[in-house]
Amino acid sequence: MDGIAVLKEGFSRIPDLVREAVADLDADQLATMPPGVGGDAVPDGVGNSVGWLVWHLTRVQDAQVAQVAGTDQLWVTEGWAERFGMAPDPADHGYGHTPAQVAAVRPASGELLVEHLDAVHARTLDHLATLSDDDLDRIVDPRWDPPVTLGVRLVSVIDDDVQHAGQAAYVRGLLLAR
Repeated sequence: MDGIAVLKEGFSRIPDLVREAVADLDADQLATMPPGVGGDAVPDGVGNSVGWLVWHLTRVQDAQVAQVAGTDQLWVTEGWAERFGMAPDPADHGYGHTPAQVAAVRPASGELLVEHLDAVHARTLDHLATLSDDDLDRIVDPRWDPPVTLGVRLVSVIDDDVQHAGQAAYVRGLLLAR
């Protein structure tokens, strides 16, 4: 198996994880911020909601793949921001969001989250189909030591997305256990 095939396999696991995390949750459940650990460490109701986690992992994939592919983000060009009732700001992908900003991400349904991810995922696979293993060594961010290659960046996106999909599944379990 070549490197591109491994990346396709990694990215292709994410949609099923997301489908399981959002299945049969209504808009209120998707927007529920779970309780924290209490006390001063993490007060109740400031954790990331299932909806925010899935929105964020999709935005991360959209932003990162668009950057390395030299294209615009689907969030901006395909009307996804409007469908979410949000501004089409390419810099708004969730990094550094405050609890109030997390609470403001209120997807209407799990289906909307899945449709958004499916569109981004299809574009990711389309981009991967244009690459060879040699392309994975291309430097995409020289600001780091060592500089970040395309392969490392794509693995980082998979890693980030899988972690957030797992967090969404965990929060789902908290919601349904109530």
